[in-house]
Amino acid sequence: MKRVLILTASTGEGHNAAAKSLEEKYTEKGYETHTFDFYKETSSVMNYLVADGYRFMAQNLPSLYGRLYEEFDFKYFNQLTTAGNMTIRRRVIAKLLEVQPDLIIGTHPFAVSLISNLKKRGIVRSKFISVVTDFKAHYAYIAPHVDAYITGSEYTKKTLMERNVPADRIFPYGIPVKREFWEKTEPKYMDHAIVNRMKLLVMGGSMGSKDIADVVESLIVHSDSYELDVVCGRNQSLYDSLMKKYGNYTATGRIRIHGFTKEIPKMMDQADLIITKPGGLTTTEALSKRIPMIVPFAIPGQERENADFLAANEAALVVDDLSTLIGKIEMIRKNPDMYNAMVDNMVRISRSYSIDKIVDLSESLEVQRPIVI
Repeated sequence: MKRVLILTASTGEGHNAAAKSLEEKYTEKGYETHTFDFYKETSSVMNYLVADGYRFMAQNLPSLYGRLYEEFDFKYFNQLTTAGNMTIRRRVIAKLLEVQPDLIIGTHPFAVSLISNLKKRGIVRSKFISVVTDFKAHYAYIAPHVDAYITGSEYTKKTLMERNVPADRIFPYGIPVKREFWEKTEPKYMDHAIVNRMKLLVMGGSMGSKDIADVVESLIVHSDSYELDVVCGRNQSLYDSLMKKYGNYTATGRIRIHGFTKEIPKMMDQADLIITKPGGLTTTEALSKRIPMIVPFAIPGQERENADFLAANEAALVVDDLSTLIGKIEMIRKNPDMYNAMVDNMVRISRSYSIDKIVDLSESLEVQRPIVI
C-alpha cells in the first residue's frame, strides 16, 4: 500500500480543508494517508506566531498584512526561510521517518521551502506536490525540488511560468474541495429577471469577517427583495450581534443567520448569488458550483489578488464602496444575459477541476525531474 503525507498549517481554514479533501480521496483510492499540521503539532510557540498571528493581522491590521505580503513576494524568499525553525524541521523529519511516504503533498506554502531543502540534501526522496491555494502564486510556493504544482486556474499556471517554473510541472486541476462541491454540478442559468426574492448567500470565511455586519445592514433595508443566508463562521460575537439586531427578521424567512456550518454546499445550491470574501477555497467552491459572486471585502494580499482574478474573468463583481452594493446586485438580478455570462465564465475556469486527476498525476510521478529553476 502506498503512503501519502499531507502537510498543512492553520492559517485560515482553506489549507486544512484542502488537506482534508485530499486525505479523503487518497484514502478512498487505497492509500495509507496521514495529515500533519506542521506548526500546530510541533511547536505551540510557532503555531501561535504563524497561525494566530495571521488571524490577528488579517482581522485587525489588514493593511499591514497586505504590505508584508507584497514585501516578501520576491524571488529569494524561500532561500531566506530555508533554515526555518529547527524544532519544526526536526519534528517534520521525525514524521517523515515514521510514515515513510511515497508522496508528500503541501497545502500550505511554508511546506515548500522545508521539503524542497530536505530533498536537495537527499534526506527526502519522496515525490512532492505543492497545492497553490490562491489564484496568483506568491514566491513562497516556488522552490527547485517541487515535482508538481496543482493550481486553481490557467492564470495561476501562467503566473508560475512567469516565475520560471516549467509548464510541464503545473496542472490546473483546482484547489481540492469537499466532494459535495466537486461532484458534477449543472450550471444554473437564469431564463428571466428574478422578480421574487433573490436568494443571497453572505459569507465571510471561517473566521467570520466583521465586515459582514456592514453588508447585512446594506441589504436588510431591501429585505422584501432579498432572502438572506448569512454565515458568521467561528465569529461568535458577530453571530450574537446579528441575532440581536436582526433576529426579528428570522421569523419571516427573510434572513437566516448561521454560525460555523457544514451546510455550505446545500446553501450554495439554493443561492442565486454569493456575497463573499475571496479566499482561495471559498472561491473554488463557488466556481465549482457555478454561482456568481459579488466581492465587497478582501484582505490586501492574496485575497485582493483573487478578487482581481475573478473580476478580470467576469466571474464576480468587486465592490469597493458598499453604497454601490445594491446597485450591482440589482444589475445582475435584472439582466439574465449578464448573469448567464458569469455562469459561463465560471464553467470555463473550473472545466479542468478534478481531484481524481490529482491522484492520477501523483501515480505518474516515477522519475525525478531535473532542477531547472
